[in-house]
Amino acid sequence: MTDMLPSVEALAARIPDGAKVAVPPDYTPGANALWRAAIRRGVRDLHLVGVPVFGYQGDLLIGAGCVNTAETSAVTLGEHGLAPRFTAAVKAGTIRTMDATCPAVHAGLQAAERGAPFSTMRGLIGSDILARRSDWKVIDNPFGEDDPVVAIPALRPDFAVFHARKADRSGNVWVGVRRECMLMAHAARDTLVTVEKIVDDDLIADETTAAGTIPSLYVTALAEAKNGAWPQAVPGYYGADNDHLAQYAELARTEEGFQRYLAETVLGREAAE
Repeated sequence: MTDMLPSVEALAARIPDGAKVAVPPDYTPGANALWRAAIRRGVRDLHLVGVPVFGYQGDLLIGAGCVNTAETSAVTLGEHGLAPRFTAAVKAGTIRTMDATCPAVHAGLQAAERGAPFSTMRGLIGSDILARRSDWKVIDNPFGEDDPVVAIPALRPDFAVFHARKADRSGNVWVGVRRECMLMAHAARDTLVTVEKIVDDDLIADETTAAGTIPSLYVTALAEAKNGAWPQAVPGYYGADNDHLAQYAELARTEEGFQRYLAETVLGREAAE
């Protein structure tokens, strides 16, 4: 049964130090209100998995010192440029990176989703990225001759964390076409979700929403958080705050600028002079 929590702070408290957390790309709503609460609480040593990439939410967490490992195929702020705090952390050697490709991330999660030890794919063979991942193994195809494939071990995060448009009072969460959220929820041990609103309708019983709904069986806990994805967009509710994201990209180019952003936007206090 899904736990219906009273606040994003209560939801953020569910994430312990050292957790492996799957997060969606910036074109899918991120649980940014939850992550601001987690930063205020002082969560540390997270292993972030981008499904298959991450951007603003991950860069914010990295800059705040909450992350020790980034496993993803890319980290970017999209039209706002490179992810500055991730870039700085890589250059300084303060973060461990596990390079991946988009299909490889999905393959690992799909293995976990169906309870398999691994998935296989071919596209990595001959690439430099394969040499950097000792946990990926080249094996023989048992149904072919001289046909090597790469075995991608099941990727099972401790938590899947994302924002969605709505949930019902049973804990079913509607994600619409955002199928990566469905995959994350199936693969993870626990799923934490913030939503714009909690509705009285049964989202599973309604044929117009059933196909895009994650059943409560896969949702550990959720909390209502209006504007919970800001400054990212939630289609049908609000668009991306591009002015704010551009300001973040500019401030986060330096440690001093990032600390000012953190103080004013996340910690809710005046930046130090």
